[in-house]
Amino acid sequence: MPVKKLKAFLNQHHIKYVSIIHSPAYTAQEIAASAHIPGQELAKTVILNVDGKNVMAVLPASYQVDFQRLRKALGAHQVELTSERQFEKLFPDCEVGAMPPFGNLYDLEVYVAERLTEDDEIVFNAGTHSELIRLAYADFAKLAKPRVLRFSTTEAAMPW
Repeated sequence: MPVKKLKAFLNQHHIKYVSIIHSPAYTAQEIAASAHIPGQELAKTVILNVDGKNVMAVLPASYQVDFQRLRKALGAHQVELTSERQFEKLFPDCEVGAMPPFGNLYDLEVYVAERLTEDDEIVFNAGTHSELIRLAYADFAKLAKPRVLRFSTTEAAMPW
């Protein structure tokens, strides 16, 4: 069961969380609607390739990655989306595209959009397309140790 690893990790660190079961949904906006959570409060996890290295970007579901801004913030030459086919093997215990934002569980650096730090809580996929986890943002930050950057936008952004 995909959510076992995540829950064991949270329990091991004595983190309080709420599990939210919803009907199967696959896009961040569908998930937000299914679980009755505003899109800006639901965090989505996106896998990016930064100069040949996979990283995890976490941003509000209703936002997009601003590739140019992220490239500049990281001092990178190239930042692009990693296809599901390319990253599915990185998350063997998760349904494809439903990975939680804990890159540290998968040896990936985590970058979190500054906008997510403005909320007291964070809600995200728990490794399946039908379960979410809600917990305090401070607990997420303590465990995932993300680098906070300004890289999200509500505008559709192109990767160049």
